[in-house]
Amino acid sequence: MSLLRKRYVLTAAAALVAALAAGHLVPRTSARAAVESAPAAPVLAAVDVAKVVDRRITDWHEYSGRLEAVDRVEVRPLVSGTLTQVHFKDGSLVRKGDVLFTIDPRPYAAALARAEAQLAAAQARQVYTSSELARGKRLLAENAIARRDFEEKQNAAREAAANLQAARAAVESARLDLEYTRITAPVSGRISRARITVGNVVSAGAASEPLTTLVSVDRMYASFDVDEQSFLKYVNPALARGAPVSVELGLANEDGYPRQGALSSVDNRLDVSSGTIRVRAVFDNADSTLVPGLYARVRLGAGGPREAVLVDEKAIGTDQDKRFVLVLDETDRAVYRQVSIGASHAGLRVIESGLEPGERIVVNGLQRVRPGETVQPRAVSMGEAS
Repeated sequence: MSLLRKRYVLTAAAALVAALAAGHLVPRTSARAAVESAPAAPVLAAVDVAKVVDRRITDWHEYSGRLEAVDRVEVRPLVSGTLTQVHFKDGSLVRKGDVLFTIDPRPYAAALARAEAQLAAAQARQVYTSSELARGKRLLAENAIARRDFEEKQNAAREAAANLQAARAAVESARLDLEYTRITAPVSGRISRARITVGNVVSAGAASEPLTTLVSVDRMYASFDVDEQSFLKYVNPALARGAPVSVELGLANEDGYPRQGALSSVDNRLDVSSGTIRVRAVFDNADSTLVPGLYARVRLGAGGPREAVLVDEKAIGTDQDKRFVLVLDETDRAVYRQVSIGASHAGLRVIESGLEPGERIVVNGLQRVRPGETVQPRAVSMGEAS
């Protein structure tokens, strides 16, 4: 082979190798560019998802009120005189009939003795006039006395009988005044401090300053105001049917509503200025924890138990004047659902309409999801996110 031909063969081989190399590099570069230019897969938002709670509940409406004593008495004297004894300790428990104060009884004992003496005289006068009248009747029958004399004896007997009745009333009044010098507890309960001490002169009458106050403690009222709509929807129908209305109470330092009570009374008119009506419930106070004047949290049972759907408060969004939740379908896609909410119950919110039992909703991460987007759900129990 000549030198020229050998050079030609080498040049052709080199060109072939270059062509093959160029043919392989171009497709590889094009594939990489296609991968790099393709859109990235969307990142799914991770949210907490829970099934709505289906539970049998009793609707409760919550109110604020104050405790009031069932019996509250301002102890005032019924007779005037000097206070000689105070028989109780301030703030102690007393029973009905216990002596609280003593007023000097001596003037009233003397008045009673005087009234009894006047009664004795009236009795003697009545006996004398009765015998005179009997004798006059015999003489009149024998025509031995003038009718005018007989009528005078008859009038004297009637006057003596009236005087006897008045003397007996005077004795009874004097005896009562003497009893009133011992001021006793009209009801059982807890007594306040003695406002007037021994040695002071007290006056009888409603205008006088009370000696002390006494409140019953075995039961206690809770008074609160119910709005017009709740009254018309729940309280008034129950009263019309004669059905009991459940009432529960909790103090400011108590969790929940541990005390059970009953509706006692409803006012006879609606306060037009506030649109509410005053309602009063009664509660047992065996532990003497309830004190008049304390703040009370009261909730009123509205009707009997019913089936309800409940969700976490954080799962409910606000859209202007509407409330909504995001429901997940079978493909984990968030669906906008308008709902109507009710009262709170056991830390959850009652949904009156818009949800069905068994549906899944977004309970945490609502702000990261838009309706129609697919999410990455993390299953939790309702209320766990809170």
